[in-house]
Amino acid sequence: MSKTMKALILDQHGDIDSLRVTTDKPLPAATPGHVVIRVRASSFNYHDVFTVQGMPGIKVPLPVVIGLDMAGEITEVGSDVQDWKVGDRVLVNPLNRAKGLMGEMLDGGMAEYCLVSVGQLIALPDKVGFDDAAALPVAYGTAHRMLITHKTVKAGDRVLVLGASGGVGTASVILAKRLGAEVIACAGSDAKAQRLKDLGADHVINYRDTDFSKWAINQYGKPQRRSYEGGVDMVINFTGGDTWVPSLKCLKRGGTLLVCGATAGHDPKEDLRYVWSFELNIKGSNSFYDEDLKALLEMVAEGSIAPLIDRKVPLEQAAAGLALIRDREVLGKVIVNP
Repeated sequence: MSKTMKALILDQHGDIDSLRVTTDKPLPAATPGHVVIRVRASSFNYHDVFTVQGMPGIKVPLPVVIGLDMAGEITEVGSDVQDWKVGDRVLVNPLNRAKGLMGEMLDGGMAEYCLVSVGQLIALPDKVGFDDAAALPVAYGTAHRMLITHKTVKAGDRVLVLGASGGVGTASVILAKRLGAEVIACAGSDAKAQRLKDLGADHVINYRDTDFSKWAINQYGKPQRRSYEGGVDMVINFTGGDTWVPSLKCLKRGGTLLVCGATAGHDPKEDLRYVWSFELNIKGSNSFYDEDLKALLEMVAEGSIAPLIDRKVPLEQAAAGLALIRDREVLGKVIVNP
């Protein structure tokens, strides 16, 4: 076997065009407490865009192989590894608790092979393929923790999802529908809105020509301070920016604003009058854990959910796939098969 492999390398922060696919990246070798996996599928997240561009306060050790999410099969085990063997099919939790995220602080999944700590391995059920598994960790894990682990959504709730066409957004739509919620999905085009309708959303809004907050108030009535009439039960908002106050305005008394990120700005204008007047809850959710990923794998195995995959590309086209995510030209996940 060749001692080198193909990999998507980030040499310096900047534009996605600066990413390069190399064919001479040295193959990783198993070390104590680690295994080498043959990566069969990896998927992009918007986090990868931030990694390429560079994030204030986060020093990425360059060069690095990007890509947080990956699934594959073990090809080599470290000398002290006992619970895993060559041939085992695995999903990787991208968080290495000692060193940070794969694809950021450590080489990630956009390569033919990857060195992984055994503490990050999760066994793949026989009925779950590599592509579906690789779609799960960051997007679906985040949504699962936010909606299910934290027990925030119940049957009959009106749940408005901002950024519904992205990875976390589509995962939130799928999981909220599974929980029995009435889902309002917001996207940036009529075509995306229609696909979200096809995915199961009860209502869809093109936020470029419709004010989502006014739509919700027109649909369900103006939230009342002295009753629980009007508005939606929950807004899932991981965009921040200028969507924050409109989110507060359309929540019913006692409603919840769920937040797990801030892709449009982390320091939005605030209006505390809505928070106290309508007894609103602001609920944060961060990351995901093995129990979230195992629960999701079981859902996929039993057929109760199917990750939404927009397209699958070879490693040579990975940078173009990430550019589509940056430009919000996809609905769901972009899968790379190295």
